[in-house]
Amino acid sequence: MNAGPSQHMPKLAILLLAAGASSRMRGRDKLLEQVNGRPLVAGLSDAARASGCEVYVTVPHLEHPRASAAGEAHLVAVPNAVEGLSASLRAGITALAGDIDGVMVLPADMPEITTADFLKMAEQFTGPEGAILRASGTDQSGARRVGHPVLFPRRCFDALQTLTGDAGARELLKQDAVQLIALPGAHALTDLDTPEDWTKWRARQGDV
Repeated sequence: MNAGPSQHMPKLAILLLAAGASSRMRGRDKLLEQVNGRPLVAGLSDAARASGCEVYVTVPHLEHPRASAAGEAHLVAVPNAVEGLSASLRAGITALAGDIDGVMVLPADMPEITTADFLKMAEQFTGPEGAILRASGTDQSGARRVGHPVLFPRRCFDALQTLTGDAGARELLKQDAVQLIALPGAHALTDLDTPEDWTKWRARQGDV
């Protein structure tokens, strides 16, 4: 993270969105699927905390199995998560500590995101009035596409708290200046929503 000699070092948080219904998994919970012998949300939470950032995880309620799997992260209950992604974003932004200068937001179903990826995003952050940073990756055709995390500076927090529906921050990203940060391979693109997604991904990883 860039800071001049008279500036304070920006303080970042990571917000993992883990309050969804996992409805496309046909009875399985994608965030509790095993990756390297641990639930996906547990590994991603640990990778986020290893970056040195404050970590917040939205969950449907505090007794949900995802809550215990999230480890030492700050838990944020989203009882109205059925409303869509925006409910989790609003709850997560509201829960942030008052001294947070920016927040990296990503769905918690992204098994390839690493601590190094979080650090690469953080290193490009210029402060609470800076640009939105968005990760990009390379898909199977070799094309570069936008993905997650997205790092919102504090100046965006008010707008994030007014979002509605299931489109998340899509309109905000269209209206604002966004700087793309290239992450390795498909790290920024790989999210697993269905049993078939998981089967294909595990086969590519040699974990069948």
